[in-house]
Amino acid sequence: MFGTQVMVILPEAILAVSAMAILLLDLVIKRKSVFAVLTCAAAAGAFCVLALAGAQGSAWGGMFVSDGYALFFKFIFLTGLVLPAISSTGYLSTERANHGEYYALMLFATAGMMVMASAGDLITVYLGLELMSLSLYVLAGFLRGSQRSNEAALKYFLLGSFASALLLFGISLTYGLTGSTEIGAVASFITAHGLSGSPALAFATILYVAAFGFKIAAVPFHMWAPDVYEGSPTPVTAFMSVGPKAAGFAVIGRVLMLAMGQMSFEWTGLIIALSILSMVAGNILAIAQTNIKRMLAYSSIAHAGYVLLGIAAGGTEGLASAMSYLFIYAFMNIGAFTVVTLLTSEGVKAEDLEDYSGLSKTHPLLAALMLIFMFSLTGIPPTAGFAGKFFLFSTVIKAGYLWLAVVAVLMSVVSAYFYLRVIMYMYMREPAGAELRMDRSVGARLALGITACAVLALGLMPAGLIDLARSAALNFKV
Repeated sequence: MFGTQVMVILPEAILAVSAMAILLLDLVIKRKSVFAVLTCAAAAGAFCVLALAGAQGSAWGGMFVSDGYALFFKFIFLTGLVLPAISSTGYLSTERANHGEYYALMLFATAGMMVMASAGDLITVYLGLELMSLSLYVLAGFLRGSQRSNEAALKYFLLGSFASALLLFGISLTYGLTGSTEIGAVASFITAHGLSGSPALAFATILYVAAFGFKIAAVPFHMWAPDVYEGSPTPVTAFMSVGPKAAGFAVIGRVLMLAMGQMSFEWTGLIIALSILSMVAGNILAIAQTNIKRMLAYSSIAHAGYVLLGIAAGGTEGLASAMSYLFIYAFMNIGAFTVVTLLTSEGVKAEDLEDYSGLSKTHPLLAALMLIFMFSLTGIPPTAGFAGKFFLFSTVIKAGYLWLAVVAVLMSVVSAYFYLRVIMYMYMREPAGAELRMDRSVGARLALGITACAVLALGLMPAGLIDLARSAALNFKV
């Protein structure tokens, strides 16, 4: 029995133990790039355990669950860990911030995300969320000599603490009404006692939506994202734009679709409202941005709105479409941020749109790869972004929300303006000022190659990913 419980949580344990080992080794190892390799080795070990062991059931009285749903999200988290980690070495050296605790914090944050995806209890949700969040707060302010980085960390911490308080308030209300924090028991109690119309439980659901809305940067809980994305180290921005967002959606599935499944009538309207607000505000506000990291921050808000469409559609297909889109989003968004990372050199941030003027002439291959990522984020075939949006929007239409799909398509058209504007600067303008120098680190180039190949491969052959997402969603009791 104990052995089974250990196997269920072994991937998370591998990441946590590796993080602690890096903290100790940092005292004696001078070449900090070694820690990027150790981080990738830890992620590979966790991946192998997940792939070989597969779904294993639950442990610790149902507080921790390993099923197909959790496994799918954990693969996203590990992808979102490895790619920013290997692209960080050159950047951190340039910023003179190459310390071992950077990689340890990334490992701790990823372990927290994985705990969230496997949470079978509301207390487990909170523990995973705090492990993830506390690590991210430090990572956002990792450039201690940068005022922007310090500001980003402080804003993220203050607003994140508020979101955590909302979650705890929701958990306390749920426990007071149902006598349990175990997700399955809460769902059974609501069904057995007919609490689906309870005002107190409806208020608890609103608190959950607000808390998780902050983690996925959905409007009106998005106010932290632009400043934090801009001020954080660029590889950290890539990291936090993918994993934590996916973790937030994983918990939305656990809490809303399972624990509060009988109250879907109440929370579906909230999810639709958040989806529309996020798509509209995210895309329109992105138009006014000249800083590419802020533009991608508002873009991430809009993409959170797209994914919420799948949650609103509900059922296996809705969940599968949201999951597959999150997987695709990981590659195209990390790829775009990796381009920014590669162009960052001492004294040059390469964050303003003007910095990308004439990039096709100075760095033609890099410009071509950025074009692929911008096309994918827009949803232009044959990239993965188009395949993901097609599956997502068609699922929403099948669920009876034709008008909602129309809004999403219109907002995708609006998004084309600011994504294609980047391409216009790269290909239709002459280089402005001194030529940008490209980071020579092998890791960043490898990350860029992996993301570009994944975006094209998933765009041309999306069926395997969609089938995998459907299988994981079927394994999830919705």
